[in-house]
Amino acid sequence: MTPRLLLRHGLRALLLTLATVLPATAGVGVGAKPPAGAEVFFDGTRKMLDEKWTYWEGPGFKSALPIRWKIVEDPVDGGTVLMTDDPAAAGGKYGAADVVTKKLFRDFRLHIEFLIMKPGGNSGVYLQNRYEIQVLDGDRTKHGMGAVINESDSPYDAYNGVGKWNAYDITFRAARFQDGKLVEKPMVTMYFNGKKVHVNQKISQVWGGPNSGIDGGNDGGKGITDVPGGLKLQCEGHDVRYRNIWIQPLDLKAADTDFIQ
Repeated sequence: MTPRLLLRHGLRALLLTLATVLPATAGVGVGAKPPAGAEVFFDGTRKMLDEKWTYWEGPGFKSALPIRWKIVEDPVDGGTVLMTDDPAAAGGKYGAADVVTKKLFRDFRLHIEFLIMKPGGNSGVYLQNRYEIQVLDGDRTKHGMGAVINESDSPYDAYNGVGKWNAYDITFRAARFQDGKLVEKPMVTMYFNGKKVHVNQKISQVWGGPNSGIDGGNDGGKGITDVPGGLKLQCEGHDVRYRNIWIQPLDLKAADTDFIQ
């Protein structure tokens, strides 16, 4: 093989390697399309909901399959979307009827869009079924909209408001362990409606207790374990709607989740 061909093959191999370990430069914000290597997890159909999602049967689980969340009309753009409507969670009973992907993840790039129909609407996006990115209208605290819950401030100014679509674009790196001990905390970088709001935000624990997700009841949420988890959406009896959900698995060797849109 000539030196030129060797160089060409070497560059091709490098590009293929980078594609598997770095976040794709897909667009961010409402309407962002999945890049090569990403999998769509909700396309507006009941078929995909049943194929790729199930309930998280944690200690507070009270519902039953098939998933009782509804496929409803998109009030803004037409088409159909997913509504967090399950009687088991009425009154804010988180953990009673949360849905989670059947596929489990370690590192990944996530895009998800949500719309809150009424003031005070509450849900949540859980990375690895552990770490909540809050969806809560009206709350600007560390427990509020867009916060890595109890870990960061709320980037509330990036929120489009009630009745409008919003988008989270997230790169997540799972906790790292050596000889069974935690050596690197999980971390996340996030764009909220196209604005970068969190950069390499470390996450110290699972918040909310055993009903919140994996490891929530383990040493007060500090006992994070080395197991993958699905993407979970929280149901708390509010009308919050989701669409355009896709995930690209990654393998982030370095402790860095920052990415350019």
